[in-house]
Amino acid sequence: MKTNEELQRDVQDAIKWEPLLYAAEIGVTAKDGIVSLSGVVDSYAKKLEAENATKRVVGVKALVEKIEVNYPSSWKKNNSEIANEVLTALKLNLSVPKDKVKVKVEDGWVTLEGELPWNYQKEAAKSAVNYLIGVKGVTNNIKIKPEIQNVIEKKDVEDAIRRSWSIDDSDIEVSVSGTTVTLKGTVHSWYQRDEADRIAWNTPGIWYVKNELTVDYQYSYN
Repeated sequence: MKTNEELQRDVQDAIKWEPLLYAAEIGVTAKDGIVSLSGVVDSYAKKLEAENATKRVVGVKALVEKIEVNYPSSWKKNNSEIANEVLTALKLNLSVPKDKVKVKVEDGWVTLEGELPWNYQKEAAKSAVNYLIGVKGVTNNIKIKPEIQNVIEKKDVEDAIRRSWSIDDSDIEVSVSGTTVTLKGTVHSWYQRDEADRIAWNTPGIWYVKNELTVDYQYSYN
């Protein structure tokens, strides 16, 4: 098991290893597997990169993120300019159905709303916005409403998770209630937690995923 100091150092090194973050001043603290990030970056993309780099470090069980985005004055845009660029980015993304996503921008923070049939389309909409200059954050309130009303079978979800080479499914419990899939149990990396979530969201007819999986990297050595 890593000490707090070892985990802090590993996260700091992981952040510095990313080209976007090499010169970024991001504070890192670690206690009992909970990592907190603080500081100021000049783009929302860098904030996301810091989060993702942290999640990939073995031993991170939870993340508290307090990074602020502060663009240089020459990069700042008003809400109308950001909204127009967001709408353009959504139109250019082939994975996002046209005219299905509504956009609201307030002080550089983008909120996406609407209904889409698949979660990958919801994620594609957010990805289209993440790297736009002027964006300080994104709230993805898009709801999933499948066009095909399939009955969700528990075994289908379990088999899909089992097929993934990267997931140890021996302690993952799947339950289905109507259009909702719930995942419980323990995995030994944040990547496995996210991957199980992604696979569950690919289930035809799904509306919601409740991901209650906990991360315990020691679990893999038991």
